[in-house]
Amino acid sequence: MKIDQVAVQLYTLRDFCKTSADYAATLKKVREIGYQAIQISAVGPIPEAELRSIAEGEGLVICATHEPSNVILNEPQRIVERLAALGCSYTAYPYPNGVALDDAAAVNRLATQLEASAAVLSAAGQTLCYHNHAFELYRLEGKPVLEILFDTARNLQGEPDTYWIQAGGGNPEAWCAKLKGRMPLLHLKDFAVDVAGKAYYAEIGSGNLDFKSIIATAEGSGCRWFIVEQDICPGDPFVSVKKSFDYIRANLVD
Repeated sequence: MKIDQVAVQLYTLRDFCKTSADYAATLKKVREIGYQAIQISAVGPIPEAELRSIAEGEGLVICATHEPSNVILNEPQRIVERLAALGCSYTAYPYPNGVALDDAAAVNRLATQLEASAAVLSAAGQTLCYHNHAFELYRLEGKPVLEILFDTARNLQGEPDTYWIQAGGGNPEAWCAKLKGRMPLLHLKDFAVDVAGKAYYAEIGSGNLDFKSIIATAEGSGCRWFIVEQDICPGDPFVSVKKSFDYIRANLVD
């Protein structure tokens, strides 16, 4: 993994991206930390042209986005147009809103819809990925739902989330291997526990995940972007994303 492949997911900094001015100030700080790429998610109603021009002005690549689940499924051409405006090729389906994951028909319907949307993006030279949480590792008829989705939707690619794979009882490294050739994106999110055994999100290197092995396997599977995300930070999120970046730069990049 090269340092220019390390991005930050703006969901972590969502409270500081509500307006164009806030977004610009946030990206300046992100670039000063050392990041060279961002993933756009949960930002305010800022026009694509501004999102792109501000990022380019700071020397930041928009490597990927998250887009609303219903728009991805029902209006994929809108996603194509948004990604083109942002100069970006990757997005991810963020959350299976309203899908009963214990219902085989509902899961198969979601997989079919994801496949159709992935095909639309693929025709435009873009890629639809799937961002998992823990609950997609629920076993339905003997298989994790996440595996069923990937088995059925062959154009769909992966954006595995290391924390959520671990939280769901899976192995992040094994999932990176399973998705070989199908995971351009990886969410780096550390998994820690407090003295009572309660799990919490941690800065990279502050938890229990073996990121050297995870990243090596992800590289072997063709991962293009390694995206730092921390849903909840213990204090200032800029401090957390800097702590993660500094650890990555010191310990995990080539």
